[in-house]
Amino acid sequence: MTTKHGTPPERQGAAFGMLGILGFSLTLPATRLAVADLDPVFVGLGRALVAAALAAAMLWWAKAPRPSRRQWGRLALTASGVVVGYPLLSTLAMRTAAAGHASVVVGLAPLATALFAAWLAGERPGPRYWLATLIGSATIVGFCGFSAGGKPNGADLLLLAAVAAVGLGYAEGARLARELGAWQTISWALLLPAPLLAPVVWQAVPPAWSAVGWRSLAGFGYVSVVSMYLAFFAWYKGLALGGIARIGQLQLVQPFFSLAGAALVLGEAIEPGQVIAAAIVLLCVAGGRRPVAAPVQRPPGHS
Repeated sequence: MTTKHGTPPERQGAAFGMLGILGFSLTLPATRLAVADLDPVFVGLGRALVAAALAAAMLWWAKAPRPSRRQWGRLALTASGVVVGYPLLSTLAMRTAAAGHASVVVGLAPLATALFAAWLAGERPGPRYWLATLIGSATIVGFCGFSAGGKPNGADLLLLAAVAAVGLGYAEGARLARELGAWQTISWALLLPAPLLAPVVWQAVPPAWSAVGWRSLAGFGYVSVVSMYLAFFAWYKGLALGGIARIGQLQLVQPFFSLAGAALVLGEAIEPGQVIAAAIVLLCVAGGRRPVAAPVQRPPGHS
């Protein structure tokens, strides 16, 4: 029976989703640390190779069954968003963007995730959800424009492209997680593009590791192990249990954690505009927390 607090799977989904958000929240500050001494391409794609090595070990240890032919195609779509698209685009943006600013821009991810959830998974959030999410997204766009003097800069455009990529990867990955399992989905998605990424990453390897500071190495380690792998265990499980759009909206609170992380890890000042924008977004999360309609059931034989 559904209570005002939601069904047990929904509550579990929210708990797992928030755990994933906590893991993702330090991604941009850690990336900022990594690109200080490392090539952005090495950071953006090399982290996927490190995570793929962990994934291969996990799949071997668990003797996980291989995906079906149909699932491989969907894994390629997932990988294009969360293994290649978002990591590379966001890392390129972090060459010039402050982590605090970027964290607010990435707050658009819930809107992208909800749009792909409606398209791919047939979820139908209600009008209140869309209104709250659109207000939150408009706040973020306005923040970007104000910060850039009235027009978006190159870093913001890269971040917006990254948001679109991650929305696709989250939605399709969550669908697969219902069939393969959460950690299996991200593991296979990491292994799929690894042979293609390896030569690109090799070209971006630092010429002298002795010139790479420990802070850059720590940042690269975090985005490789936590952001690119472990956080997805909880995140995909949360999306699969609680609904892609509903749990995906929790990403709107991620800027708070990322702003705090940027201040603690990088010493960036937290500007009043960032706090105001993040607070409005948080109110939008609270205002849009209404049940999402079940996915549209298609007749057998229809794709």
